[in-house]
Amino acid sequence: MDLVPALDEPLKKVLGPPTAKVMAEYLGLHTVGDLLHHYPRRYEERGQLTHLADLPMDEHVTVVAMVADARLHTFASAKAPRGKGQRLEVTITDGSGRLQLVFFGNGVHKPHKELLPGTRAMFAGKVSVFNRRLQLAHPAYELLRGDSDDPGDAVETWAGALIPIYPATSKLESWKIGKAIQTVLPSAQEAIEPLPDGLREGRGLVSLPEALLKIHRPHTKADIADARARLKWDEAFVLQVALARRRHADAQLPAVPRRPRPDGLLAAFDDRLPFTLTEGQRKVSKEIFDDLATEHPMHRLLQGEVGSGKTMVALRAMLAVVDAGGQAAMLAPTEVLAQQHHRSIVEMMGELAEGGMLGGAEDATKVVLLTGSMGAAARRQALLDLVTGEAGLVIGTHALIEDKVQFHDLGLVVVDEQHRFGVEQRDALRGKGKQPPHLLVMTATPIPRTVAMTVFGDLETSVLDQLPAGRSPIASHVVPAADKPHFLARAWERVREEVAKGHQAYVVCPRIGDEEDDPKKAGKGKAPEDEADKRPPLAVLEVADQLAKGPLHGLGVEVLHGRMPPDDKDAVMRRFAAGDTDVLVATTVIEVGVNVPNATVMVIMDADRFGVSQLHQLRGRVGRGSAPGLCLLVTEMPEASAARQRLNAVASTLDGFELSRIDLEQRREGDVLGQAQSGARSSLRVLAVIEDEEVIAEAREEATAVVAADPELARLPGLRTALDALLDEEREQYLEKG
Repeated sequence: MDLVPALDEPLKKVLGPPTAKVMAEYLGLHTVGDLLHHYPRRYEERGQLTHLADLPMDEHVTVVAMVADARLHTFASAKAPRGKGQRLEVTITDGSGRLQLVFFGNGVHKPHKELLPGTRAMFAGKVSVFNRRLQLAHPAYELLRGDSDDPGDAVETWAGALIPIYPATSKLESWKIGKAIQTVLPSAQEAIEPLPDGLREGRGLVSLPEALLKIHRPHTKADIADARARLKWDEAFVLQVALARRRHADAQLPAVPRRPRPDGLLAAFDDRLPFTLTEGQRKVSKEIFDDLATEHPMHRLLQGEVGSGKTMVALRAMLAVVDAGGQAAMLAPTEVLAQQHHRSIVEMMGELAEGGMLGGAEDATKVVLLTGSMGAAARRQALLDLVTGEAGLVIGTHALIEDKVQFHDLGLVVVDEQHRFGVEQRDALRGKGKQPPHLLVMTATPIPRTVAMTVFGDLETSVLDQLPAGRSPIASHVVPAADKPHFLARAWERVREEVAKGHQAYVVCPRIGDEEDDPKKAGKGKAPEDEADKRPPLAVLEVADQLAKGPLHGLGVEVLHGRMPPDDKDAVMRRFAAGDTDVLVATTVIEVGVNVPNATVMVIMDADRFGVSQLHQLRGRVGRGSAPGLCLLVTEMPEASAARQRLNAVASTLDGFELSRIDLEQRREGDVLGQAQSGARSSLRVLAVIEDEEVIAEAREEATAVVAADPELARLPGLRTALDALLDEEREQYLEKG
């Protein structure tokens, strides 16, 4: 009997260097174990055909279809002037649609002999459009012979009745990956169980070797279901154990409990408030104050819609810490945001922010701003106020993390817009306290509960889901510019009407439009069907120019984008905030934190180029004052396209949690046919964050119990191994998003 290769055996030794090199470079697969965990994207049933009508553009796809007809054309060309150039056109069909295959030159002979009408085969290639028809040029193919043919046929032997279709690349087709997996499949017997026996048996999950066998060589659909159920559990559980260990380690850290004085700064601040806190703000504040009063550092994620009053909740927590003799730091992702937070906090606190100054209240403290571009003198003073403890509150950018910055007694760190800060930065700031400070992370991106459990699994979560009184609703409408051009004309009239009432408008474009721009990079995250027309996405500079000369002639139009020098950006924002500019044409730089209550209308050009959550974030910039907001989503996508359905979803609800679910489901579905991850292995291979909500929630409970009983996992060597592998591979891209 042959020796079974070990799971850590390099693929080079097993498959040979050429194949192994492609697998490493394009699919990130290096060992036998990696290859066994490269699961099929989906399965085709022998005798059934792929749905050709739904193929995504510009993606590498694998389809099973039947040849309808094949024609060989000869033509004259520069290389073959005597009419000897050859082109083979093959039409394949699945009953729902047709797809054209083209072969040229010397590549026509073999397919001309093999691809006869009625033949079934698997075809792999990149979908493009030629003469308004979908086609695959020079696809690779593998014939699917019926059972009556040669029983030893390679495809037949590994495919059984269900043909696994693997995430593939143009360098290595799905069926070649299948054959390679066939070679290493015996090694699945060596797979070590990461799940504790009791857990696996209690949930009736198949063993890991059996799951690997069934996912790669299923005989029935039930085999696939068993395998996926088991592999989902592995993924969810190992990830949750990693997060549970992090929570466990954090919980061992000591922290200074911070309790506000009953008659201190917080009480004085609450007395000044011109409005009452919402029910939600009170509930979340209580969760935070309970955490602050404990001997271990708080680690809490505060998520709430744009405008739900997160800053107010965070500020009250910061004041409570100052009351208790500590200092609080708020970390913002950009200078513009840091300045804005500083301004609004000083405004909300009034004389309470004038500690040590004439006219300051007796409980007052100092609120300092610290950013990279401050002048030397102002910076020296800010650093001095921090080290002496004169300043109870500091608001700043990454500049806060630098070595030079020292605190008198840092008690609380508030991080705004989580996804822009890595764990290392959180830890660097944490290291500035005498003991680890409490941590509050704020995000305006609504995160479904399960995503919060996976991506921010080391944080407890609080949600603010009510809007404060006085905030206006935002009406959203899709403007189909191609089908109904008069709708677009009406959109610009609406902008003029709002400006005439004394309000202001944003116009958002996907691209800047200066020469360095690469149109291909624009509009990241767009849906695949958007590529058919190949028009580059609209650009800020061009649109601003056209509007100023055309439909918005006579209004004050300015531009704002990420490549402008910081001072210019600030100046533009200040003019807009002061009401000197009527219309701001911008890229998504305005997505985070720009607060201009007087702006009531936003027109998003090429809205289909943005993700659902991003559109929702952008829309949150209008309707921040007492006048109602209006958001117009302009698109040229046809009525029936998936892009239009996405925009209709955004227009139909203001519930960010609902939208973030739609967004995730859509993005997940977008991967089903194409190469959206042909190889860029996503951290989660079989776990779908939305559908598998229960698995994730249960895995979190089990993981917490396992870690509490055995923090070092001494009794679970298989789990330790799986954990090391996960942390090794994921640390960069995944856990460190925290």
